[in-house]
Amino acid sequence: MLASLDALKAAWGEKYPIAVGVRDRNLGRIRTMFRFTPEIKRLIYTTNAIKGYHRQLRKVTRNRSLFPTDTAMLKLLYLATQDILKKWTMKIKHWNQILAQLSIHFGDRVTEYL
Repeated sequence: MLASLDALKAAWGEKYPIAVGVRDRNLGRIRTMFRFTPEIKRLIYTTNAIKGYHRQLRKVTRNRSLFPTDTAMLKLLYLATQDILKKWTMKIKHWNQILAQLSIHFGDRVTEYL
């Protein structure tokens, strides 16, 4: 991982010194994220859930340029939210594997959920 980051710095450091500097200053945080498996990263990225929610609401309202009343729009958004919530309460794929990985990384803090 560090070799790849060093290659990035060698290739682009002179042209984009500010971007490479940000990487150097935040290397500790970057390393932390690389420790986790893709499944754990998916759980950590909270903005993905928010963006996904907004994307699904836009998808529902995109074809309708005009609503007869504000109540009609609110009803549509409410029904769309109910459908979205069904997806959020679904079981997470490979949960047992993810829980085992979390217990390795966080030890005692995860055992209370086992």
